[in-house]
Amino acid sequence: MTVTDPVDSANQEQPQLSLGRAAARTLATTTKSVPQMQGITTRWLLKVLPWVEVSGGAYRVNRRLSYAVGDGRLTFTNTGAEVRVIPPELGELPALRGFDDEEVLTELAGRFVQHEFSPGDALVEFGHQADQIFLVAHGKISKVGTGAYGDQTVLGTLADGDYFGDTVLTNADGIWEYTAKAVTACTVLSLSRSEFQGVLDRSDALREHLDAVAACSAGPANDHGEAVIDVASGHDGEPQLPGTFVDYDSSPREYELSVAQTVLRVHSRVADLYNQPMNQIEQQLRLTVEALRERQENELVNNRDFGLLHNADYSQRVSTRTGPPTPDDFDDLLSLVWKDPAVFLAHPKTIAAFGRECSRRGVYPDAVDLGGHQVPAWRGVPVLPCNKIPVTETRTSSVLLLRTGEQSQGVVGLHQTGLPDEYQPGLNVRFMGISEQAIMSYLVSAYYSAAVLVPDALAVLENAEIGRGD
Repeated sequence: MTVTDPVDSANQEQPQLSLGRAAARTLATTTKSVPQMQGITTRWLLKVLPWVEVSGGAYRVNRRLSYAVGDGRLTFTNTGAEVRVIPPELGELPALRGFDDEEVLTELAGRFVQHEFSPGDALVEFGHQADQIFLVAHGKISKVGTGAYGDQTVLGTLADGDYFGDTVLTNADGIWEYTAKAVTACTVLSLSRSEFQGVLDRSDALREHLDAVAACSAGPANDHGEAVIDVASGHDGEPQLPGTFVDYDSSPREYELSVAQTVLRVHSRVADLYNQPMNQIEQQLRLTVEALRERQENELVNNRDFGLLHNADYSQRVSTRTGPPTPDDFDDLLSLVWKDPAVFLAHPKTIAAFGRECSRRGVYPDAVDLGGHQVPAWRGVPVLPCNKIPVTETRTSSVLLLRTGEQSQGVVGLHQTGLPDEYQPGLNVRFMGISEQAIMSYLVSAYYSAAVLVPDALAVLENAEIGRGD
């Protein structure tokens, strides 16, 4: 008789009693997801912008006539450590706006002297004679003045491309009304009043231009530089009432619709044979449209012609006070767009940096409901993420604050609906035919732009440090 070990019996393979999983799957239908795409974002900017119908392909922004001249930002070139201002860029200075004599501008540019300042250095001091104009090539400078109660307060911050002391070009007897101190290491160009006077004495064209600027600036204007509308009030009896009219800008800006396009190609055999359970053309088109909408939002932020970062008025740009974005910096933005601010837009890492600064101060942003979503807010204004706002190599970014809508004289999106073969508002898909290789082609086009109706509808916080470890 053979004795069987119980352990060996337990290790023997048991016979299969039912259909195996691998074999069963050959008869089963797999449940599939639609194609996923990591590049799809919330695209809050496209959602919060009111969209205006542009039936003629262009949108003209009519404004009142403004006497404001030159408040732009300067551009520099460098050869090694030597920095020079580009001569035509001097036309951005208020006193030289519109002056196009290249020979004179080149001579002026050559007379600027380069200076290097360390953090904490004073460039000018309050009460001293203002006899130089300063151009900030690189770095950050704070303008420190005396507050209402005798304490020192920061009046403003200057950064790359800014300038101060430009009034010395037209006034030789002024004094500095603030102290300018370097916050970071700074490279600055300066031109003394005497050097400018030397060029002025030899240039009749420059003298005539300054006289014309003085005459223009003497025109009556309101606090925003717009031609004044004369109105009488508080009178009694029958005085002679002032006559007036509202003057318009004779050269209003026009925004033409931009376009983002691509050609979608699908092989006819794929479209014929592999359309179940999902339509191949429909899924290809869905992802293509998502990519176009992502590009559209990127253009609305970064396009050099109509993008919001490049169309913010220079008087509506501020730099952070200490580096990271703080509650004080967000309040500075609100002071620039104080009439019905609608939304902050910032890179997600900038929002995280702002949250850290709030926590450090023991301040916690509110949450508001926006379209069914609970989003963080500052002073009741939603703070929304937008990853299209760039982060520089030095780990700095920007924050946008917008007022939106035509009725509020804000920022609006521009598009045209009712296009031939329209697939979505402002986006159409047009069949282009089938090639000899049996490939079907579809032209997918999105038409869009954005307009800032008045300068104080948009403000930008620049040079917001988001931290090296983010």
